[in-house]
Amino acid sequence: MEVSWEDSVTCSINTIYLLFSSYLVFVMQLGFAMLCAGSVRAKNAMNIMLTNVVDAAVGSISYYLFGFAFAFGDGSNSNPFIGTEFFALKGIPSGSYSYSFFLYQWAFAIAVAGITSGSIAERTQFSAYLIFSFFLTGFVYPIVARWIWSSSGWLSPSSSGPLLFGSGAIDFAGSGVVHLVGGVAGLWGSLIEGPRVGRFDAFGKPVAMRGHNSTLVVLGTFLLWFGWFGFNPGSFDKILVAYPNTSDQGNWTGVSRTAVTTTLAGSTAGIVTLFGRRILVGHWDALDVCNGVLGGFVAITSGCSVVEPWAAIFCGFVAAWVLIGLNILCLKLGFDDPLEAAQLHGGCGAWGVIFTGLFAKEEFIIQAYNSGDSSVSRPYGLLLGGGWGLLGAQVIELLVIFGWVSITMGPMFYTLHKLKILRISVEEEVAGLDVSRHGGYAYNALQQEGNRTSILR
Repeated sequence: MEVSWEDSVTCSINTIYLLFSSYLVFVMQLGFAMLCAGSVRAKNAMNIMLTNVVDAAVGSISYYLFGFAFAFGDGSNSNPFIGTEFFALKGIPSGSYSYSFFLYQWAFAIAVAGITSGSIAERTQFSAYLIFSFFLTGFVYPIVARWIWSSSGWLSPSSSGPLLFGSGAIDFAGSGVVHLVGGVAGLWGSLIEGPRVGRFDAFGKPVAMRGHNSTLVVLGTFLLWFGWFGFNPGSFDKILVAYPNTSDQGNWTGVSRTAVTTTLAGSTAGIVTLFGRRILVGHWDALDVCNGVLGGFVAITSGCSVVEPWAAIFCGFVAAWVLIGLNILCLKLGFDDPLEAAQLHGGCGAWGVIFTGLFAKEEFIIQAYNSGDSSVSRPYGLLLGGGWGLLGAQVIELLVIFGWVSITMGPMFYTLHKLKILRISVEEEVAGLDVSRHGGYAYNALQQEGNRTSILR
């Protein structure tokens, strides 16, 4: 059947929108690289930038071969837990998925490994990065994505079968699917490796190990902020979808609102972190504010499309205190995460999942998941009078993600540890990964200083 001119234009506009959103999400890899590089010591800058490149490259291959199929493959043996077709993109484009959809989902997948890399920075063997990155993006993450984002997933709010608690878990852009997965993986990696040499003194008190370049941290934060406009609004997949019974509203309305809620949550979290840390440490800290902003973005990512702007401000306010509180707790427990990734992505991601169950608005849920069909009725936020159905599904999502990532990534990191291919030696760590594993420093000044020291000896 010949496609009409109007349908062709609609498909073209929606494809361009999804591709552009994919490019924005991919820019976040540059943001992660700059943030990570600035947050570690100068002697490890080259190593952390290399791991970010490898996360993208290795993740591309693993997601192409296996990940997309496990997440969205709906063959004759389709089931709610794991996909069974589209391996190596065989059968794509299909009636359900296009190349642009694959590219968008790929950009999300490689972001997960970048989150985990930050937790185990400055002390991990490069070979371990290759192994965990392939496993995480090719298997662990895609299974969670299927549960919640595939129309066949057992937790999905757009499932073709019965919805869990009549609702399904709403995780629109991935506070749980992306950030909690990466945060929990990083938690286990950091726990099994242990803290960096010198991070805690003989009495267990923390010793400051600040990143070497605040400029890179701020640059990385703004790049991530920019990319988040593809991460959250882009998750609508299509922008040219008109809502029935209205003359001027459609997905473009939801996309715009989602960009606003994302901005408000991140901004609020940054401001609260600024003043909160000022009270606690006695000075204004740009690096803490950057992490606060990112914590707000992580938290709002779940409910960005289904909450009012005022609720996004509350989300960011609480996210800041979640991050501050978890950072204090981690120091007391002797937990060392150079990028605060487990606390930021795991803790704020968990809060974001619960927040959605409390504040999601029914009208917006119907717009996001039923194209604005006003004849549909769905459970919504508990605090808005929507009952316990949605919140119950959100709690289930949180628990199963923590359990799934723990039983997969925990044993994997432990096996690498037992095989002695996870952590570098003390001598190499003290010297720095750049010179001990990568042939030289990221900065010429450090290289020249090292040469002068050798001559003097």
